[in-house]
Amino acid sequence: MNQKIYKIGFWSGLTAFASALAYVIVQLLQLAGILHYPEDEVLIYGTSLCIVIPFLLEILALHYITPDEKKFWSHAAVIFSVIYSIFVTANYVVQLSTVIPAKLRGASTDIHLLEQTPHSLFWDFDAIGYIFMGLTMLIAIPAIEKQGFQKWVRISLLANAVVTPLISFVYFSPTYSENLLALGFPWGITAPLAMLMLAIMFKKNSKTNYT
Repeated sequence: MNQKIYKIGFWSGLTAFASALAYVIVQLLQLAGILHYPEDEVLIYGTSLCIVIPFLLEILALHYITPDEKKFWSHAAVIFSVIYSIFVTANYVVQLSTVIPAKLRGASTDIHLLEQTPHSLFWDFDAIGYIFMGLTMLIAIPAIEKQGFQKWVRISLLANAVVTPLISFVYFSPTYSENLLALGFPWGITAPLAMLMLAIMFKKNSKTNYT
C-alpha cells in the first residue's frame, strides 16, 4: 500500500479532529455569551466548513487501505461521506457568503428563506449532513479489524453512530431550545474522538506495514 495514503489519512484525520474541536469550542463560547453576532456565526460555520474536506479524505483513505473482502463497507462509507459533504457545504457557503453579508447590510428580509433557523430549509440540510456523517461512521465499522488498536477505533465510531439519533431528535423536534441543544452535546465528544482515533490508526498501520 502506498505510504502516501497513510499520510493523507493521518493528516486529514488530524485536521478534521482539530476543526471539529474548534467548532465545539466556538459553540460553547457562543452559548456562554462570550461570542456575539456576527463573529459567532462566522466562526461556527467556518470551523464546520473546515471539517468537510479533511473528513472526506480521511474516509477515502480508509477505503484505499481496506482489504478487498471488506471494501463494500468502506465504499459505502465514502458514498455517505460525500452526501454529508454536499449538504453541509451547500449550507455553510450560503450562510457565510450570502446570509451573513446580507444581514450586515440590513437586507435580512431579502434572504429570510436562506437563513439557517430551526426547521428551515438549510436547517434540514445541516441535519441531513450530520445524520450522514453518523451513518458514515456506522457503516465503516465492518471495514475495521476487531483486534488491537482497531478495536478501539470501532468503539469510537460506534459511539458517534449511537449519538446520531440524539442529533436527529434535536434537529427535528417540533420545538427547539438551547436546553434541547444540550441533548446533542455528546456529539462534541464522540465525533472529534472518532476522527482522531481513525487518524491514529493510519499512523499505527503505516508503521506496521513499513517496518
